[in-house]
Amino acid sequence: MSGSDAAPDARVARVVVGVSGSWGSRTALHRAAAEAHHRHAELWAVLAWQSPGGELHARRASAAPFADGDWENLARTTLVTTIREVFPDGPGVPLHAVLTRGAPGRALAETADREDDLLVVGAGHRGHLHRALHPSVSRYCLAHACCPVLAVPPSPLEADLAAAHLRNVWRLRLDTRHFTRETTLPDA
Repeated sequence: MSGSDAAPDARVARVVVGVSGSWGSRTALHRAAAEAHHRHAELWAVLAWQSPGGELHARRASAAPFADGDWENLARTTLVTTIREVFPDGPGVPLHAVLTRGAPGRALAETADREDDLLVVGAGHRGHLHRALHPSVSRYCLAHACCPVLAVPPSPLEADLAAAHLRNVWRLRLDTRHFTRETTLPDA
């Protein structure tokens, strides 16, 4: 078959993943890279950003301490830093880092706009108050995406890290007996 006979709609498969810099998004980024490798697909790492207070507030607040360009630069830095920290030697698949302005769930669903895409999102543990104040990106994607969505549970270490962080914030002593029991090796 010659080059002119090739199907004009031949597209490379894509795995789209939401990146926020959180531990959950880092876990999702690892899983998305593994899925992209398995599917011989490109990895699209997407970070969606919004001005604090939303778009309407950003238009009305002319004396805001940061301009939209500053928020965009902060988002770009977060995206690049997260990718470099998660993949110091590269992900092993073609990577596209995408920065978009808008609500994260909507931005991800719009980016993963092909039926053969795979959308990967982190599905972290969230308390009732957090759910009430911040809509779930993974739930939005599951409800609105036109492609399969893979919701990646958080790493088991995430809860331990959060508990240790909370103890540090409150300046509470860390009970090291738990760690000692787990790391003691039996006599050989």
